Amino acid sequence: MVELDQFKTELNSYEGPLVEVRDSLDLANKEQRIEELERKMEEPGFWDIPEKAQEQMKELGSLKEDRDTYRQLITAKEDMETLIEMGYEENDPSVVPEIQEMLDEFKEKFDSIRIKTLLSGEYDRNSAILKLNAGAGGTEAMDWCGMLYRMYTRWAERKGFTVEELDFLEGDEAGVKSVTFQVNGENAYGYLKSEKGVHRLVRISPFNANGKRQTSFVSCDVMPDIEDDIDIEVKDEDIRVDTYRSSGAGGQHINKTSSAIRITHFPTGIVVTCQNERSQHMNKDKAMQMLKAKLYMLAQEEQAAKLSGIRGEVTDIAWGNQIRSYVMQPYTMVKDHRTNEERAQVDAVMDGDIDPFINAYLKWIALKK
Repeated sequence: MVELDQFKTELNSYEGPLVEVRDSLDLANKEQRIEELERKMEEPGFWDIPEKAQEQMKELGSLKEDRDTYRQLITAKEDMETLIEMGYEENDPSVVPEIQEMLDEFKEKFDSIRIKTLLSGEYDRNSAILKLNAGAGGTEAMDWCGMLYRMYTRWAERKGFTVEELDFLEGDEAGVKSVTFQVNGENAYGYLKSEKGVHRLVRISPFNANGKRQTSFVSCDVMPDIEDDIDIEVKDEDIRVDTYRSSGAGGQHINKTSSAIRITHFPTGIVVTCQNERSQHMNKDKAMQMLKAKLYMLAQEEQAAKLSGIRGEVTDIAWGNQIRSYVMQPYTMVKDHRTNEERAQVDAVMDGDIDPFINAYLKWIALKK
């Protein structure tokens, strides 16, 4: 049967990639580490230091997930090959829909773990800090900023990540002027680094009485949450630290005292803010950590630009600088201008279905290296 021939050819094409994934995942060493962690868990006093124990439990879960996913891929491939042989022997077309379903699931799982092997950057495993700023477009842009904030929180929920709001400035009439939030979870930065840039919305604005299409822009900045002490010198004379009253959506620690912190770095113009911690001191520590991370990433980008002889990124939040467009009228389409990845289901994307864009970006970056 032609269908069985096609299935066999497609499965054979995964022989090499499966070996590459196995080698990239370094499964032999992971198996050793799993055994080591499982022995530690059996030792008395393992839970004496809860934070360390939880970290090791989290590491064990991640290692097992990679190992088990690869094993499931191998098993699924063998099962499909058996079904294909049965289909040949019995000349039975009824196995075709079953194999097709298994193959679709196999490819989805393979793509997922293949993408994970591309997360090899220094801080890809870290949590991520995102800052959204409404740009050109007035109230419409602020509404767009709020929509993007929801999109990322929905994506994080799908991944099992947690979201921690660090700073929030409400829009004048609707939406959000700016918001800084942290997405906590393994590889959060590795995935979300793809979102850095200007996001453009085209729709008939509910805030436009004439019912005309309007274009709005929001910038998204992404940095890793680097908890270690970064070797970046920040001189006292290079910064201004302002305190102000916390405001926003009413997080549990937000209060009416002047505990929120804004740090301005004069040489670069970088501004970081934090208002969600329990005290002014904690807000200042978090803001300083964010500033150092931002300066470190800036230095990395400048070095990369020198090596490749290209100009640094344009940062105006306006026309022509967007990485992705979200069109809601007169048709629906989301398009990434770097990878040319497109999706017509704009509602699904706004509900957090952005993995196709993230995956396409990671593959695109890998090809450029």
